[in-house]
Order: sequence, then structure tokens, then C-alpha cells
Amino acid sequence: MTRPQQTLAQKIEQKMQRAAQSGLLRRRQQLAQSPGCANRLMHQGSIKHNFASNDYLGLSQSGELIEALAEGAKRYGVGSGASPLVTGYSEAHAKLEQALCDATGHEAALLFSSGFSANSALMKTLLDKESVVVADKLIHASLIDGLRESGALLKRFVHNDIAGAKRLTEKHQPQAIVTESIFSMDGDLAPIDELYGVSKDNGAWLVVDDAHGFGVLPLGGHKRCDASCCDIQIVTFGKALGCQGAAILGSRACIDFLVAHARDYIYSTALSPASAYVALKAVNLVTRDGQRRDKLAQVILAFQQAAKARGIELLGSQTPIQPLVVGDIDKLAKIDLALKAAGFWVGAIRPPTVPQGSARLRLTLNVNHTQADIDALAEQLQRVLQG
Repeated sequence: MTRPQQTLAQKIEQKMQRAAQSGLLRRRQQLAQSPGCANRLMHQGSIKHNFASNDYLGLSQSGELIEALAEGAKRYGVGSGASPLVTGYSEAHAKLEQALCDATGHEAALLFSSGFSANSALMKTLLDKESVVVADKLIHASLIDGLRESGALLKRFVHNDIAGAKRLTEKHQPQAIVTESIFSMDGDLAPIDELYGVSKDNGAWLVVDDAHGFGVLPLGGHKRCDASCCDIQIVTFGKALGCQGAAILGSRACIDFLVAHARDYIYSTALSPASAYVALKAVNLVTRDGQRRDKLAQVILAFQQAAKARGIELLGSQTPIQPLVVGDIDKLAKIDLALKAAGFWVGAIRPPTVPQGSARLRLTLNVNHTQADIDALAEQLQRVLQG
């Protein structure tokens, strides 16, 4: 048998070298929550202001969810013990699914351990090589990976371009149109009502990845996503809900089909009941109390005003995701290092996560940011951008 020209070790080494040389090598950073400070991180012995988390409503550090996790563990233990189709589906899971349906108006829900798994499973189970899908150019990598594995023909329209979406839909008659509610890297919102109209006119389903929208919307006059404006909605629990897991929401027929055919669901150990119990508490908090969203809106406005006063150009997002496009990868790396040295932890996002030439700082805001935090960040941004 002919030996491969390159061993796995050699392949790994070469790819890592190429990534490092191009400035695109990803590495983990060990961080710890600073005791008693909701928006402070510990990194290598120093404290950093945290402007990189997706914990928009500050629930991950809230007393309510901490108590819920302890209570959930006492009631159900710390693990589910099996896949949902064996012994892993419990009362905790059923109650969370029902609460999500009550909150969104969908008929049924299906829980997953992560948003990536939910998105990927949905695409590759619902669609196949006979399917056609029309999607926004900036949909999440998990959706793209699932679509690739499904074999479906994917046609992508320019970001948030309704005319382009309509043209592709009328031409190709897809089974589904796919978008996000709030886009994770630009922080802008999809024209969901218009896309839903296009889908209905052409017999397609509208699928909305609501990862960054659920719990945040309605905000700034923008309505939330629910069953009135989409056929399938994916909700993740690791953003505004502050915990872990995800769910697909849709018709009973759709969810029953996924239960019977989604391999990621069938062959994975179920989300722990304790985690489901925490997520249920979080869903109840965000659906019954709008005070956190009101506070978040105030924080967003305060940051926009602070940035404008210092001549910092943002993309115009009205959500807690506030991108600042730098463009050049090397320049972004220098700015990122300078911010970390000054005590600020932000997201430094490079291609291929974002398009070439649009490397950026991804600044994320949450309800625990104070005016002092915001002013300090804006002043430091002004310094490093001018430098």
C-alpha cells in the first residue's frame, strides 16, 4: 500500500505555521471571573474590564441563576445519564420546552447542548441534496456547515438585501430561507417581516437563528422574533439567558421529524436536567421582566454617545454588539494588545470569521457596565486608534 505523502503530524505543523504567519492562528486564553465584580476578568494575574462577553443581561453571574443551578442539581443530579431517546429526557426538559413555546408561540421545541449543534443538526436533517436554500451571506458558520453536510444547493444573497432575497427565491423556489435575527459580527438586525413575506409568497419556510436576539429583543423599537414571523426559530441559552444549551422551535410535525431523524439529538447525551432547570429560570426572568432590557438600552445609548464624543466611528448597530472595523489584521493585533495592556478585554475578530478587509473589534455591552466603565473604554479606544 502506498504511504501518504504527508503524515498527520506534518500536516498539522504546516497548517499551524501558515496560520501563525498570516496572523490568523487561534489560541485559548485562560480567564477567571474577578470575585465580586461582574464585568472584571482575571488574566495572568491582572484585572481586565470585560467587553467581550455575550452575557448581555448579566444573568450568568446573577444570584437567581446561581441558586437555580444549585436547586436543579439537588432535584435532578448533575447529568442526564443518556440520550433523550433512552433515559435522558426528564421533567426538567419538558418544562423548559413548554416555557419556550409559551414565550414564542411555536407548537413544539427540541433541546440541544449547544447552538452550533442545534443549527447544524437542523440543516443536515431537514434538508438534503434535493433541497434548495436561500440564505443571507452572513449566516453563522454552524448553519453553513450543516448546509454543506446536507448536500443542499445554497444560494446566498447580499447581507440584508430584500430585493436580492426575493429575486433568488422566485428564481430557485427554495424549501427554506435562512437568516439571523441579530447578526453576531455586525450587530444589525435582519428584515424578518419582509423575509417572512417573501417566504410565504413562494411556499418556503423562514428559518431564523435567534441566538443573539432572544432575551435582548424587543429593543430600540425592534420587535422580537416569534412564531408570527418565522417557521423555525433557533434559540441559544449561552447569550442573553446566561447559561448553557439551545433549542429548535417550530411546528409539532417538524419537531417530531427531528426527534426521529436528527443524529446529533439521537446519539448525544441529553442536556443535563440541572442546566435545563437553570435555563427555565432564565426564560421566565427575561419574558416576565423587561427591566434588564431597559437597562441594556441605556447602556447601549451611553456607549454610542461616549464613542461619538470622541470621534470613534461605529457601524451603527442598535444592539449590544458594537463593531469597530479596523480593516488590517496586523493593525488589529496591535490595537488588541494595547487594549489588553491597558486593562480592557475585547473581541478581536479576523477573517474568515468576518470578510477579508473587515477585521474588527467586536465590543459587547451588558447591563452591568457602568458609565465609568463605558467612559474608560471610549477614552482608551481613542488613544489606541490615534496611536
